[in-house]
Amino acid sequence: MTLSLLTDLAPADLAALAGLLVAWFGCGWLIERSDRSVTQLMSRYRRDWMVEMITRQPRIFDATILGSLRQGTTFLASGAMIAVGGVLALAGNAERLDSIVMDVGAVGQPVLLWQAKLTLVALILVHAVFKFVWSNRLFGYCAVVMASVPNDVDHPEARPRADQAAELNIRAALNFNRGLRSIYFAFAALAWVAGPWALMFGTAAICWTVLSREFASTSRIVLMED
Repeated sequence: MTLSLLTDLAPADLAALAGLLVAWFGCGWLIERSDRSVTQLMSRYRRDWMVEMITRQPRIFDATILGSLRQGTTFLASGAMIAVGGVLALAGNAERLDSIVMDVGAVGQPVLLWQAKLTLVALILVHAVFKFVWSNRLFGYCAVVMASVPNDVDHPEARPRADQAAELNIRAALNFNRGLRSIYFAFAALAWVAGPWALMFGTAAICWTVLSREFASTSRIVLMED
């Protein structure tokens, strides 16, 4: 089966697939290691948030913000799981997809190739689910540590625990962003259904979208005004 799939893949397919993987991991590497990306700029505000929380009474405001962040991870994790189910259902009925393609005048493909393309989309979405679930878990850890931070700014444990809560919050946000990028690149992978050139175009478009929002967006300009 593996040999059959490899023979069905054209050099353009392999090049487009390699480009997708390089762009996906390359964008993540660049965003997470550059101190000028929105993701890294927000880390400073997350640390400042935890410092301000020490003396805030009551801390309902902080709990509300953290709750909204956890709701976001839950919503996207649920949506990604539903999407995985839809993609797998479509992969299980790939013969129908091939007939639809031939009805519009395009060249049909082996069922195994259709399934491989859709499986790639499903795997990227599964990666997103894992990242969102772990992000939700980390926000939960952050909530517990936040609750343990003394209200007295002079308490010896106040600042260290606030710093711990900040780092957990940053890690949670990092995994949340990884999940978002996975969803973006799942859309690019879905373009492979239309052929390798569509995959290349989709990868380039998603890569530009992700990087422009991190390095050339209005939000980044606002964050750098301080």
